[in-house]
Amino acid sequence: MPTRPLLLEARRLWEELAHAQGSFPATGVTVTVSPESALCPPGWIGVVALGGSALVTVPSRAAATAVRAALAGLPVESLVDEASLRDVLPVAGVLGPAALAYASAGGFRPAPGPWTVERLPGDHPALRALEEAAGREDAGEAALDDITSPACVIREQGRVVAAAGHRAWPRRTAHLSVLTAPEARGRGLARTAASAAVADALAAGLLPQGRARPPASRRVAAALGFEELGTQLSLEPA
Repeated sequence: MPTRPLLLEARRLWEELAHAQGSFPATGVTVTVSPESALCPPGWIGVVALGGSALVTVPSRAAATAVRAALAGLPVESLVDEASLRDVLPVAGVLGPAALAYASAGGFRPAPGPWTVERLPGDHPALRALEEAAGREDAGEAALDDITSPACVIREQGRVVAAAGHRAWPRRTAHLSVLTAPEARGRGLARTAASAAVADALAAGLLPQGRARPPASRRVAAALGFEELGTQLSLEPA
């Protein structure tokens, strides 16, 4: 799938999540009222920038008027920069920014590695043990407990030290989760487990999506051929 169709599919996905069909602009910025938007927690402002344009959801008409005025004249890249937004909007909290990346069947670069990959149910106790070993922050970032697919795992000495899977999102999107035990990082295990999970998603006709903040996670996605097409963040109005 070439970059342009991949970008269009990503925009359609985020329109659906925003409950605002047809609202993602080809260029520039659209601010739309959508109290049910899944771009952000209820009552917050959601921002998604993809391919040089941005969709912003707000909870009310009053908020839309204020946000449109505040964002007028800002370049799209500033809409996903926390410091720039705090300069023009009263912000109490921020989630993100997180990079959004997508893989096509033609662009995917498998990374099998020397390890055996096995598949476990998403609710397997070995995955919960891996999350406990990784710590609350890393486990929360990976959200391995949200996957709806089997988990592709790598064991060492009988213990799962790396796992990847995906959660079913709208528009046949496979939202990727990857987690590695702290002592096993830096050796390519995450890349191998993620490669197997992405291959499973593509074989099922799904669109693999990676959403990540940590540089290490973004490097794994890039190594597998994911294209970073944009950024997402959420703002809590002060």
